[in-house]
Parts: sequence; C-alpha cells; structure tokens
Amino acid sequence: MKNSPKIKIFKGKVVSAKMDRTVVVKTDRLKLHRKYKKYYKVSKKYHVHNPGNKAKEGDIVVFKETRPISKTKKWVIIEINTPKLKTT
Repeated sequence: MKNSPKIKIFKGKVVSAKMDRTVVVKTDRLKLHRKYKKYYKVSKKYHVHNPGNKAKEGDIVVFKETRPISKTKKWVIIEINTPKLKTT
C-alpha cells in the first residue's frame, strides 16, 4: 500500500486582500544561525485561494497545500480567525 504524501499546513496573517478570490498571507518562522547560535525571524508570502472572498486583511488564517489553481496559487484556506478588538 502506498503512503500518501504529507500535506503541508501553515498559519499566517493576511497582508493583502485586493485580488478576487486570492489573498496574500505572510508567515513567520524562527531560524537558528549556524555560527552564532542566535534565532532570527524569516518571513515568506504565499498566494492563497480565498473562495467567496471571506478572509479580509488582518485576519489570521490556516491554509493547506492543494493542486495548482493558477500560476502562483497552490494553497487553499481551511480556517479563518478574525482578531477581536480590545475595548477598554
């Protein structure tokens, strides 16, 4: 029996929602410097399919890898978390 490939799942913040059914999501991760043994932040942006234009700028989204939808899109949104505003 074949092992199915592991599906990549990421979490990030929507930085642009100006395209139709597409959002740009920025993910951050910490990487260890090989010589100095210090951690530094590395960011990457992904074009993610946004069916129904539900995700807006500033939302935290969870997305997974899927078949290629266009030249740059091969990710689709699983979950949308809208940050709540703090009232004092």
